[in-house]
Amino acid sequence: MAPHGARASLGRAGEDAAAALYARRGFRIVARNWRCALGELDLIVEREGTFIFCEVKARRGDGFGGGYEAVTARKQRKLRQLAEVFVATVPVPHGNLRFDVASVHVGTSGTSVELFEDAF
Repeated sequence: MAPHGARASLGRAGEDAAAALYARRGFRIVARNWRCALGELDLIVEREGTFIFCEVKARRGDGFGGGYEAVTARKQRKLRQLAEVFVATVPVPHGNLRFDVASVHVGTSGTSVELFEDAF
C-alpha cells in the first residue's frame, strides 16, 4: 500500500486531469473536493444547466481494476446523498443532475482519462 502522501498526490493528479478534460469540453468547474459532514465530492461541473457530480478514481497500474469498477453500489448511494446535500445548500438552478466516473491512469508515458458519463 502506498503511503498516504503518495495516495493524496495521485488523487490530486487524477482530479487535475479530470477537471482539465471537462474544461476542454466546455464545462464550468463548480467545485473541487466539496466537503460536508457526510463526506466529499471530488468534482462538480456544469454545462447548459446540467450539474455533473464526478467521482475520480486514479490508478498507477491495473492491479486493482479500473476506476469505474471501484465505484460500488454503496459508494453510488453515498455520492447521491452528498449530491442531495450539495443541491440543498448551494444555489443550483433547476436542471438535470448526472453522475460520472473518471477513471484516470497515471503512468510513465503520461496520464489518460476515461470518462464514464451518466455512470449510475
